[in-house]
Amino acid sequence: MKYLVLTALAAIAAALPAYDSSEVVKTVRDERDHQGDGNYRLDVEIENGIVLAQSGAPAGPSGTVVKAGQYSYIAPDGTPVDVKFVADENGFQPQSDVLPVAPAFPHPIPQFVLDQIAFAAEEDARRARGEKSHSREYI
Repeated sequence: MKYLVLTALAAIAAALPAYDSSEVVKTVRDERDHQGDGNYRLDVEIENGIVLAQSGAPAGPSGTVVKAGQYSYIAPDGTPVDVKFVADENGFQPQSDVLPVAPAFPHPIPQFVLDQIAFAAEEDARRARGEKSHSREYI
């Protein structure tokens, strides 16, 4: 049994991607402006293409800092990723073409769902009139 566990662990370790922790990525630009009153600005660019621009000000309720900015990078598959965001009393609100989008609402309701809703309404009406149900009731 111990041999089986050790073999499984060795197989998992061999399948893990190898990372070169000795790779050094240089900072191209690092500009920061902290004014001490809650206002700030940050612009950072890294040699590998990561860019972050962010600013904030104590404009929220009770003087909380509201942040806005954008960041970009190249995904491992080569896709450029650009994200604009606001972080305020409503939480973190990113906007990007790469983020999933919920379907438009109201979306079409399938007919079988509408049929089931109508059937349930008929059953409720029968029960209210004291009639016997057409379906099996489980107790």
